[in-house]
Amino acid sequence: MGNDLISTILKIAFYSLFSLLIFTIDSNAKSIPELLLAKTYKKSIDVSEYLVSEKLDGVRAYWDGKQLLSRQGNPFHAPAWFIKDFPQQALDGELWIERNHFQQTVSTVQKKQAIDQEWRQISYQLFELPQAMGTFQQRIEAMQRLVKDLSIPHLKVIKQYHLKNSAELMKKLDSVVAQGGEGLMLHRADALYQSGRSEVLLKVKKYQDAEAKVIQYLAGKGKFATLLGALLVEDENGLRFKIGTGFSLKQRQNPPAIGSIITYQYFGRTQKGLPRFASFLRVREPL
Repeated sequence: MGNDLISTILKIAFYSLFSLLIFTIDSNAKSIPELLLAKTYKKSIDVSEYLVSEKLDGVRAYWDGKQLLSRQGNPFHAPAWFIKDFPQQALDGELWIERNHFQQTVSTVQKKQAIDQEWRQISYQLFELPQAMGTFQQRIEAMQRLVKDLSIPHLKVIKQYHLKNSAELMKKLDSVVAQGGEGLMLHRADALYQSGRSEVLLKVKKYQDAEAKVIQYLAGKGKFATLLGALLVEDENGLRFKIGTGFSLKQRQNPPAIGSIITYQYFGRTQKGLPRFASFLRVREPL
């Protein structure tokens, strides 16, 4: 009888501790935002049905009404003054400084202890009202009204405009790239809000880009004999290939960590699906 009582007590204690552990894990679980993700532009679409904006080289950030989150659901530790008067409704946009300042932006926003002077250079450029009603055209107008009413200097709406056809689109792309821009974004004006990768949102660049995981370092030759020669990477489809160009000397001395995610650029694909002329672009920081 005594042994049965002890056994029962131990079982109760075990399940209580197990339940507490599950609760703790669940309460600490990240909430990953369900965002709209872009596909790549194809010339067959009717450009006049889309709103066009510049593709900013910043860091995407989702405002859930309380805090700024990365695509992976990790919080950005923005200064209290930066988010003080933000609305309770969800926002989606880009933390951005200016063209060609991506690494500086990443360095600023990934710090767990925010530095005010650095954040003074950051603006939050809105391009979406997640879960809001109406078409994208209507949501843009709602964003513009919201930003005007809030009157927060660093809260802005990315400029959206119409173009008539692909010829005008390519001309605009050339102009933006010549000024140091990364590319353009197209969003169907009549699209209701949705999450996931969709053709209602398209990216337009001089080149294509994608992400891959670093699998292995490959030794260099000649002047790079003691440095990184190339990275062996694996994309989301499980395809493995080498990337040997696009690295600075500093990056060859200190290459991206094994297991990290990098962004690379390329120009089309082979029949086997491998990227042509793949070149390293940057590390996707674990934001």
